[in-house]
Amino acid sequence: MGAARRVHLLSFEEYLALEEKARRKHELVDGVLYAMAGASSNHNLLVTNVAGLLWSRARGGGCRVFSSDMKLRVDAFTSYYPDVMVVCEPDRAEYYKERPCLLVEVLSSSTEATDRREKLAKYRQIPSLRAYVLIDSLSRRVEAYYREGQHWLYLDVAGEGSVPIPCPEMSLNLDEIYEGVEVPYERPTDEA
Repeated sequence: MGAARRVHLLSFEEYLALEEKARRKHELVDGVLYAMAGASSNHNLLVTNVAGLLWSRARGGGCRVFSSDMKLRVDAFTSYYPDVMVVCEPDRAEYYKERPCLLVEVLSSSTEATDRREKLAKYRQIPSLRAYVLIDSLSRRVEAYYREGQHWLYLDVAGEGSVPIPCPEMSLNLDEIYEGVEVPYERPTDEA
């Protein structure tokens, strides 16, 4: 049996210094660095559609919309690159944000489990967060979690319909979210 090795957990400040010089993006989860992979065409189209819809509604108001290159500091040892982030409170850091009102992640087969469990748990700890939206890249389905006082409410919209967004106050229609994206109304099932 090998000897146990001590692992150095990175602080957020150490992570920022490393990320500034890195050739590829990384996320920091509980002090451990994870390299990020590239995204599919559908993933990129969905991020662009949603960021554009949110930006067109937010412009001229107090909210700012960021897409996948802005870091989100969750705590002293965790930072992610959300697919879309809306910040409506003063949050002046140049290379990261800490006070999002809305976070959006586009689900892919490689990130879905992380987005549904790990990020959901971490994101719900952010006091300013009012909604977390998950957009499926394999079918027309959007799920959302909304903060209601001390509780979180869940909404699942599949095929057609719209999803309320608290900041900026609006609704995202699935036809607009999936414009130009070729996906079926339901996820294909694996047949044995």
